[in-house]
Amino acid sequence: MSIRLSFIRLPIAVAAVALVAAVGCSEPNLDEETVLGGGGAVTLWTDSTELFMEYPPLIVGQPETFAVHLTDLTDFEPLGSGRVTYRFEPADGGEPVVLTQDEPRSPGIYGPAPAFTRAGVYDLTIQIESPQIRDVIRVTGLQVYARADDTPALAPDANDGILFLKEQQWKTPGFRTAFATHGDIAASFDVGGEVRAAAGRLAEVAAPIDGFVDASGVRRSPAPGTRVRQGDILAAITPALGDAGGAYAEARRALREARAEHERAARLYEVGAVPRRRVEEAESTLQAAREALGGLGGDTGDLVGGKLAIRAPIAGVVTERRIVPGSRVAAGEHLFTIIDASVVWLELHVPAALAPRVQRTSAATFRLEGGTREYRTRRVISIGAVIDPASRTVPVLYEVGNGDASIKVGAIARAAVHTGERVSGVVIPTSAVLDEDGRPIAYVQVEGERFEKRLLTVGGSEGGRTVVLSGIAAGERVVTGAAYQVRLASLSTAVPEQGHEH
Repeated sequence: MSIRLSFIRLPIAVAAVALVAAVGCSEPNLDEETVLGGGGAVTLWTDSTELFMEYPPLIVGQPETFAVHLTDLTDFEPLGSGRVTYRFEPADGGEPVVLTQDEPRSPGIYGPAPAFTRAGVYDLTIQIESPQIRDVIRVTGLQVYARADDTPALAPDANDGILFLKEQQWKTPGFRTAFATHGDIAASFDVGGEVRAAAGRLAEVAAPIDGFVDASGVRRSPAPGTRVRQGDILAAITPALGDAGGAYAEARRALREARAEHERAARLYEVGAVPRRRVEEAESTLQAAREALGGLGGDTGDLVGGKLAIRAPIAGVVTERRIVPGSRVAAGEHLFTIIDASVVWLELHVPAALAPRVQRTSAATFRLEGGTREYRTRRVISIGAVIDPASRTVPVLYEVGNGDASIKVGAIARAAVHTGERVSGVVIPTSAVLDEDGRPIAYVQVEGERFEKRLLTVGGSEGGRTVVLSGIAAGERVVTGAAYQVRLASLSTAVPEQGHEH
């Protein structure tokens, strides 16, 4: 069982509160020891439970109510039911003070009110028996005073940081925390970039000839966002009169005549009426007619009632449509854009000084602007050979699978390029790292209801873990879920309206 200790300074507190491991575990070293006023607060984490306990000055003959907050660390929900037993044992021996509460007075909050008959130092054992948790926690060094006059002077209120009450934490969906640990991951560096369509997976469909957009065809034309297959009809154009329209009509006529002549030559050859050379000449004429019509943007399969059918050259999603019923279009005019985004390219702008660290085997992970999901590249497509004189960066292209279409072409990305080296340091979940104006930050739970924003120096990320070179120490607890809510709380110095429910 792992135990972590934390203390907070309050206007009322005790001398040297020390937290120790649950029964059956060896006692850990104190992380911190603080001299406080007449009452105090304790924050402690075991493998399954978070204890945040507040209490007033403890004076003989004056029962005072503790506020014991218990959180189930499997889901970070308040302890909703179950018996909790408190055993206050005098450190110098003697009869203990024992209290039992069968249910919390509100979800997650228990309130024992022990009555002490003699002064001294007491050790507290908290035994939890609940369908959610079965745990034993020990707190040592609770000072009980003989008289109110014996309590030390009030310490100055040293509380700072961000106030985020247990009640707020419990009511915030997805709120989570975790310990920072020592570890090592693949070294990486951060760069920016954008998502591009992969080569061969973007098609801009243009009008092959001058003509008029068929109105009936527009009604059946796919709208932006529609998925099409290769060869699907996108629109129809009626060839315009004049040179271009006449050339198209002439090419169609020539193809019809060439096909008829080829069929006739083949029949005559079968009965021995013409030599094989006659069939070969007809085949050459037919091929030339097909190429002539193809050069004008069609073939006989594209003729629909005398109109030229515009077909999708690739399968994908229509992202742009520029056709108006009855409008005239010129040859080469842009009509549709189709993108197959099942595979995309990520173009990163690597600073020239870091470019030598990028190899063909260098993988990268990235997040899209405004998102938290982490994506991984497949392979390096190319590493630029020329430094951009304005930005002093080298372009590096990665291939990225995008089967669920969650990556949009044109999106801005922030990527970690892995160099293949290993870097050691303090490791935290990547979900704990937020971006604030381009700087990585995290929120640390310094006490049960107190948090601090830390500016980080990040050494790289791998497999949902990030190594932090500065800003967080091993053993500190970081917010890994719903950190944005802690950020919102940091914008206000007022105690939340609901306050404590105890």
